[in-house]
Amino acid sequence: MLAIDLLLTRSSQPRLEAPAPSGDALNNIIQAGLRAPDHKCLSPWRFVVCQGQGLIKLGQIFEQAAKLNNEDEKVITRAPQLPLRAPMVIVGICEYKACDGVPRVEQIASAACALSAMQMAAVAQGFQGIWRTGKYAQDQYVKNAFDCAEQDEIMGFLYLGTSCLKTMQKPAKSQNGFVQYWD
Repeated sequence: MLAIDLLLTRSSQPRLEAPAPSGDALNNIIQAGLRAPDHKCLSPWRFVVCQGQGLIKLGQIFEQAAKLNNEDEKVITRAPQLPLRAPMVIVGICEYKACDGVPRVEQIASAACALSAMQMAAVAQGFQGIWRTGKYAQDQYVKNAFDCAEQDEIMGFLYLGTSCLKTMQKPAKSQNGFVQYWD
């Protein structure tokens, strides 16, 4: 797949099954993330690859967060099932590093670019994925479970696997209202 085709047809795939990326494919995905734009080479990110029992552990973290937030029983019951929607979930974390000239927002943007590059690398190799956030990405219990410091952020949960649906094609968006040209 040509890079331009990949970028112009990007679409999240929410229904995923095995196989998940492994070996060289997984290494390529991680390396793509590590090549994200990174002012002063701070590498303000960390990735936790969850699969197998790691998905169960992630689900237990979600379940405990739901309980601590006094969610209703339906939410608590559903929480441990959420990571099982794919054979792999990569948790993307921005690890803020105090540095003159590189504000926190820039480091968050860099970590977001890393996670996006990882999804594109997965698709380029024949896998699919969806980047999810939601309340668990902002939950303090979940952040603590991933040893996040006060200024760190969970950028999201990158669900990866093989699509069990036909690729959803999105129509191209018009540039109107989004782009200005200054000549």
